[in-house]
Amino acid sequence: MTTRPKLILGSTSRYRRELLERLRLPFDVVSPQVDETPLDGETPAALAMRLAAAKAAAVAALHPQAVVIGSDQVAELDGTPIGKPGTHERAVAQLRAMRGRSVVFHTAVAVQHAASGYSGAALAPVNVRFRDLADAEIEHYLRTEQPYDCAGSAKCETLGIALLAAIESDDPTALVGLPLIRTCALLREAGIDPLQP
Repeated sequence: MTTRPKLILGSTSRYRRELLERLRLPFDVVSPQVDETPLDGETPAALAMRLAAAKAAAVAALHPQAVVIGSDQVAELDGTPIGKPGTHERAVAQLRAMRGRSVVFHTAVAVQHAASGYSGAALAPVNVRFRDLADAEIEHYLRTEQPYDCAGSAKCETLGIALLAAIESDDPTALVGLPLIRTCALLREAGIDPLQP
């Protein structure tokens, strides 16, 4: 019987940590220290993939015996990336721009195990249709939820679901920030099967 390698989540996101806890695997959390500045001409999907891989690689370089998960999410409206608003005013502007529209949330996950040379990554796009929101609805939501640390200013796992007309995805946790179906597949390839004790 081989010993399961240590698992590390290379992320400071509490949402990703909470999602990974669903797999009931022991894991540590390490901040990846990665510059998240987009490259010139980089598409939102490519940005998400690059950052997920960079986060996994940064932590794997420090912990080569561990299996490391990196993840990133970039929202896209009309080809333009939408980041975390940070402030109430920016969140208002984001939700006004998205009302009545479809936004693609590109959620990428990368898994690396430096000791074995394993490196894998996957993208889980989520198409989200926002309702045609009134200004008063936007204001009430933001004052209630304060989702200023979420791409696109909305948290679908709580009151933010009321902002939406539809969510289309084949990996249901991708919108929250970590696509667990794809994560499980990559972990199995790296030698960690969540269903094996």
